[in-house]
Parts: sequence; C-alpha cells; structure tokens
Amino acid sequence: MSKPVNLNRFRKDKARADKKARADENAVKFGRTKAEKDRARAEENLAERRLDGHKSEE
Repeated sequence: MSKPVNLNRFRKDKARADKKARADENAVKFGRTKAEKDRARAEENLAERRLDGHKSEE
C-alpha cells in the first residue's frame, strides 16, 4: 500500500513553483543588473553635480 499524499501540500507546492517561474521570467524580461543600476545612479549624480555647478549665486 502506498503512502497517503497531502493534496493541500501538493497544491501549495505547485502554486509556489508556478509563482517562482513567473518571477524568474519577469526578472529576465524587466529586471536590470546591479551594474546597470549603479551606472544609472552614477550618471544621475554626475548630471546633478554639473547642474549645481552651473547655477548662479544671484
């Protein structure tokens, strides 16, 4: 005789796996790498410093 299976656990495990797969797809499709984020942040800081440097003191 086989061991009884908890259907609730099976259902929840399947839902978790589906959610993880969808999250991985979205990460590939929409996500940015850490290097890309750091570069964008550095460019924003540089642009802000340049703008502040061109402001007049009047």
